[in-house]
Amino acid sequence: MDETLQNVMAVLVEWWQMLLTNIPQLLTALLVLVVAVYLARFIRGIVSRGLQHRKADQEISILLSRITQWSVIGLGILLAADQAGVDITALLTGLGIVGFTIGFALQDVSKNFVAGLLLLILQPFDIGDTIEVAGYTGSVTAINLRDTQMTANNGLHVSIPNADVFTSSLINYTRVKRRLLDISLGVAYDSDLELVRRTAIEAIRAIPGVEEEVNFRFDSFGATAIQVKIFYWYQEGAIGYNAAVDEGISRIKMAFDAAGIVIPVSDQAVVVNQAN
Repeated sequence: MDETLQNVMAVLVEWWQMLLTNIPQLLTALLVLVVAVYLARFIRGIVSRGLQHRKADQEISILLSRITQWSVIGLGILLAADQAGVDITALLTGLGIVGFTIGFALQDVSKNFVAGLLLLILQPFDIGDTIEVAGYTGSVTAINLRDTQMTANNGLHVSIPNADVFTSSLINYTRVKRRLLDISLGVAYDSDLELVRRTAIEAIRAIPGVEEEVNFRFDSFGATAIQVKIFYWYQEGAIGYNAAVDEGISRIKMAFDAAGIVIPVSDQAVVVNQAN
């Protein structure tokens, strides 16, 4: 009995000595864990506010905020365990194998998930922006973790996987402040070329939102007309693309008609051979 008690006391003394020896490491590990918890809360708040600014869905905002928070806490636990003297190599190896297996099995899902996170972080477009991506042009209605949804110009509801959105060339028309347009036309060979130039430039400059500088040039000799190209910039906030094109063509046509400038039409003769 005395021998057993002595053995137990010896073990307890050994543990106590180990505890005293490792107190600095344990305190450091505890400090790392506390800092990780507070840092996780702070980062979660930043992510949540950023997603709210992006007008992301509330459920997505909560999910991403919690994923961010627990990721930071998990990293803090690993660092704390390492500071406490725990060998985390085997744990990291096991987590790596499990992560690789899950990632391989759900590669399409994970690919779209990661692409969705990057889209929310990089913000190449916002809800309501008019974009052109993956062969579609329309207004963005939602940015989810799996896909980006938009209403195309023809009214169709389009859902595009985030991986396709992220890897495709993208044009954001809403963020364009000024845009260059061009109009091509032909005038009759007997036209007063200076009158043509002056009339076209004045007609374009009269469009609301169009900048003062208009680039006009005679481009080539056509079969029935001298070909003309007109380039002009317009402010996106003052007038839309379709209106800028429509105004440019209609104002030039009306100005040319008023000035007696002819835009010739090619005449074609169709010969039909009839068998007797």
